[in-house]
Amino acid sequence: MTPHPMRRPAARALAILAMLALLGYAAWGQLTALRGEQAVTFTPAGQSCGSLDDLHYCINRPTHPGQGDLVYHLHGRRLSAESWNDPTYFTAMVQGEWQRLGLPAPTVVTLSYGPEWLLTPSGSAARSGLLDRIGPQIAQLEAQIGPPRRRLLVGESMGGLNALVLGLSQPGRFDKVAALCPGVYLDSPFASLDTLRQSLQRTGADPKIAASVWWLARQHVASEADWARVSPLALLETLAQESKRPALYLSCGLYDRYGNFEGTQQLATRARQLGIPTDWHPLYGGHCAIDVTSLARFLAS
Repeated sequence: MTPHPMRRPAARALAILAMLALLGYAAWGQLTALRGEQAVTFTPAGQSCGSLDDLHYCINRPTHPGQGDLVYHLHGRRLSAESWNDPTYFTAMVQGEWQRLGLPAPTVVTLSYGPEWLLTPSGSAARSGLLDRIGPQIAQLEAQIGPPRRRLLVGESMGGLNALVLGLSQPGRFDKVAALCPGVYLDSPFASLDTLRQSLQRTGADPKIAASVWWLARQHVASEADWARVSPLALLETLAQESKRPALYLSCGLYDRYGNFEGTQQLATRARQLGIPTDWHPLYGGHCAIDVTSLARFLAS
C-alpha cells in the first residue's frame, strides 16, 4: 500500500527532530563531562616497590624523615600498593598535612595481596590464611628496612577492617592502629536473612554494596566460629586482657553506604569502656569521609 503523500513530510520532520535531539544530547554530554580531578599539592614520598611471594609492597620514604617510625598502610578495595602517592587520594592529603604542619613524617609501607583480600587465619574457607602469612612477611620487610622505633597501622574501608584484625590480634606488635571507615558490623555474614535485612534498614547500607561485602567475607571465613576469630568487636574483648594495647583511631561517615557507622561507633564506645586509648571521629559524610588533620597528627605524634 502506498503511503499517503501528506504523511511523508511529517515523518521526515519527526526524523529530523529526533536527529537534532540526539545531537543536542551528545553535545550536552560533552559540555558537562568531567574535565579533571582536584589534585593535592604535596611533595610525594620516594617510592620503591617489590614482592615477597604473593605480597606486593611499596616502601614510601619521606623527603624529610622523622624519628624512625614505620607505618603499615593496608589499602581499600580495588586499590593497590602504589596508592600512597596518588595525588587525588586521601594519602596525598596526609602527606601534605605532615609537610604543612612540619610534623616528623614516618616511612610508610603499603601492603597488598591484590584488589580484594581479608586477613583471616587458616581455615576451611577458600581464601583464608593471610593472617598467618603477613606476620613473617612483615618481619622479612623489616630485615631490609631496619627495626622501627614504633610500628603503626593505618587502613581504609577493607583495609580498615584488616588493620583492626591485625592490630587487635597481635597487640604487642603495634603501638597505634588507625581504622578509617572500617568494615565493622554488629551482625555476622552468617546471620539470618531477616537479621541482615534489619541491619540494612538500621544502617541505610546500599543493598548491592552489602551483597558484595557479604560475598567477600564468605570467601575468607566459612562459619560463625571463623567470623568470631576476626570480628573486631570480639577481638576487642580479648585485647582488654592484654598488658600492652595499641592506641586506636577510629572514624566513619554517618551516611556510609557500606553501613559501617553503626559498628565502628560501637567499637569506639566499647574500647573506651575497656580503658583502651581511643580517638573516635564521627563525621558528617559518606563512605570514607576522613578528618585528614587529626589523622596526620595521630600517625606522626
